[in-house]
Amino acid sequence: MAETTILVVDDDPAVRTLIRRCLEGDGYHVEEAPAGAEALDLLRRGGIGLITLDLNLAGESGIDLARTIRRDSCVPIIMVTGRGDVIDRVVGLEVGADDYIAKPFHIREMLARVRSVLRRSTADAGGGAAVCGPAASAAGPVTEFRFAGFLARTGMMELLDPAGAAIDLTSGDFRLLQVFLEHPRRVLSREQIMDLVNGQTWSPLDRTIDNQVARLRKKIEAVPGDPKLIKTVRGVGYIFTPEVTRTVLSPLA
Repeated sequence: MAETTILVVDDDPAVRTLIRRCLEGDGYHVEEAPAGAEALDLLRRGGIGLITLDLNLAGESGIDLARTIRRDSCVPIIMVTGRGDVIDRVVGLEVGADDYIAKPFHIREMLARVRSVLRRSTADAGGGAAVCGPAASAAGPVTEFRFAGFLARTGMMELLDPAGAAIDLTSGDFRLLQVFLEHPRRVLSREQIMDLVNGQTWSPLDRTIDNQVARLRKKIEAVPGDPKLIKTVRGVGYIFTPEVTRTVLSPLA
């Protein structure tokens, strides 16, 4: 199996060197970029399997760079943040980051998050590299979920409302929806949801899941303040209430 290439984007050469040594020691090939322009150039050349992206690049925003990347690519992104940057972590996930890690981090945690994100990315792509956009339907089987008049297609990360109009979701929000679709009418704790969505453990002080649920409600609920599809179970978590039907389509369907 060809080694995965990981792009490390950080303006601090010492941090880039640390992450490079960590990843190369685990068998990954590493490319480095000190800023957004260099990162985008390397990404356009192809072959990048995952990006670690510092939120606080000198003179530019890692959030803006992630948003730019997401317009054309679904390559997995792990945001690297300061320990107190809770708002930045939430915004990073909103614009499409797949996970985050706080500085200072242990190399074992970095490797664990990289492996987890790559596993999810490979699974979403049917065992191959992640594919975005119209080409996704040709990459492997696509599962269609129907609920309350909506149609969701995995692989393509597509959600259509009852009128057939496309609803714009970030990759993180679509994964959250997919977790609910795969576990309908079951009470899921915040810890279970965090593990299924991000492969992380949940802390009572972490509001990431609650923020993602609130964002998803705005997309699919008629009245987000009075949700009928995603209901809160006080003291526990959430339950997805509608009936869900699932159909697996062949790549040529």
